[in-house]
Amino acid sequence: MSLQPYRRVLAVPGVRTTMLLFFFIRLPMTATGLTLTLHVVTDLGRGYGEAGLVGTATMLGSALGAPLVGRVIDRYGLRPVSAVCGLTSAVFWLATPHLPYPVLLAAALPAGALVLPATSIARQVLTALVPPESRRSAYSLDSILLETSYMAGPGAAIALSTQLSSTAALSGIGVCFALGTVALCWFNPPIRHEAETVTAERPPMREWVTPRLVGALLVASGALFCLIGTELATLAALRATGEVTWTGLVIAVMCVASAAGGIVHGAVRRSLSPLRLMVLLTVLVIPVGLVAGLPWWLLALALVPTNLACAPTLASTAEEVTGLAPPRVRGEAMGLLDAATRFGMGAGSPVIGFVIDHTAPGWGFAAAGLFGLGFAAVAAGLRRRPASTAAVAVR
Repeated sequence: MSLQPYRRVLAVPGVRTTMLLFFFIRLPMTATGLTLTLHVVTDLGRGYGEAGLVGTATMLGSALGAPLVGRVIDRYGLRPVSAVCGLTSAVFWLATPHLPYPVLLAAALPAGALVLPATSIARQVLTALVPPESRRSAYSLDSILLETSYMAGPGAAIALSTQLSSTAALSGIGVCFALGTVALCWFNPPIRHEAETVTAERPPMREWVTPRLVGALLVASGALFCLIGTELATLAALRATGEVTWTGLVIAVMCVASAAGGIVHGAVRRSLSPLRLMVLLTVLVIPVGLVAGLPWWLLALALVPTNLACAPTLASTAEEVTGLAPPRVRGEAMGLLDAATRFGMGAGSPVIGFVIDHTAPGWGFAAAGLFGLGFAAVAAGLRRRPASTAAVAVR
């Protein structure tokens, strides 16, 4: 395995700045799920299922809004859209610790619709900067940095929530959203390569949203359903054994494993397809429930195999969607991918939360894997279907 592909990517002008910028922009985003769950369960005295409903409302809003945000970016550019979305997110998270549960639940949907789709924007910018032959390495490196954000973000938020208060943690997330928005508007990176010829006419969705692309979106949904379910089951398992303070370290172990898998994925010449990687991800999480209730370090070790497939699955899915979408609608296509991932996250929170509330944390891991396999089965069927109309040629 050679690291030369990564050296080529990092040598491209603008790539290092872009990756560093989006690392800090996504840092508070990685902390929102667990911080909001702890706030609803601990401070508001609600159950995991009710906490999952707030997460679902936020994710549903972002899933509905992401394609529209992507389309607006395609038309008007990155800076004005980033300003509106970033301001909305900052206001919502600064207000969250002061809202009663019904108001929080009602506000989550519209706030989610205007959340900044940082991951889809990051990959759209990388697509504009990096030549096609280096994009798999670029997406893998981006996924590795995303995992690095997950090492720092949730751990810092949980430390603030447990050592100070959830108000401090949620307010900090709001401030970080505001600062990240200012930085993104200041740098304003490109969203299309200067050599790409883009016509003013937008191709109809029926021409480029093929069964294969829908299958790729389902792979993304199933992977995130499994990942958010695993994360929630991990939190519940540690809380049940009185070891919730170790959550940040356990998540860090998961992220290191994912980053290691991403390094290999981006460096090798050929890798598994997104569907096969996603099946590995879901199958390997099912037996983790057998160690729920044991010491935290055993749980962390049991989570390593499934997380080795995490970053490769996300990177390969982004690569496939980018290859299937014309440049004129790349923002919208990446918005659809972002919507698919958020749909998986939004569906995973209440479903796995309901399983945990009515059984035990160990069953949460099994449910996350089994539901993920259901997504994989549907995606496999769609990928075998021929497209009813040919996808649009790259413009």
